[in-house]
Amino acid sequence: MSRFSANPSQEHLDRALYIFKYLRGTMNYTLNYDGASNKGLIAYTDSDWASDVNKRRSTTGYFIKLATGSICWSSHLQKTIALSSTEAEYMAASDTTRQLAWIRSLMSELGFNISAIPLIADNQGSIFIGSNPAQDRRTKHIDIRYHFLKDAVQELKIVELFFIDGKDNPADLFTKSLGYIKFTKFRDQLGLTFKDVK
Repeated sequence: MSRFSANPSQEHLDRALYIFKYLRGTMNYTLNYDGASNKGLIAYTDSDWASDVNKRRSTTGYFIKLATGSICWSSHLQKTIALSSTEAEYMAASDTTRQLAWIRSLMSELGFNISAIPLIADNQGSIFIGSNPAQDRRTKHIDIRYHFLKDAVQELKIVELFFIDGKDNPADLFTKSLGYIKFTKFRDQLGLTFKDVK
């Protein structure tokens, strides 16, 4: 909604009211962390290619979980225009990796040594580019800042890339409007549970 704050219309006001109704109806949902689960850090990333119709910029979305509950999440427009969905996904994975590098550094300062963090993405092309040390002519134009992903995978061992089918990627919550069934399925994967308050 903040994208339209400079020039809102009646449609935006209607959507804002819908969001308030949703928030009121979900006041009893809580984030739960299960320390006994032995689940470490894991991240999911996604992008929606050229989702901003006017500027043709893509949306990056990601969330990071620790002990089955979300600890960090983001949804924002990418700074540059991606020429393909693979490039948009690669840029999203790079943004997520920078956040994971910061979390890993914080954990290290607290005395926790963390091995490579699983980063789950739904685009095999972006996983290939991030895992392959060779520079391809199709990726030369990508801003150098996004190639941090390659270093993070190969040299720094911050992340390890894994594939998930697009229909099963919970990071879709942060990039697309979803139907009720998918929305509730992915919402549960964020670590949100309903707490019955009497």
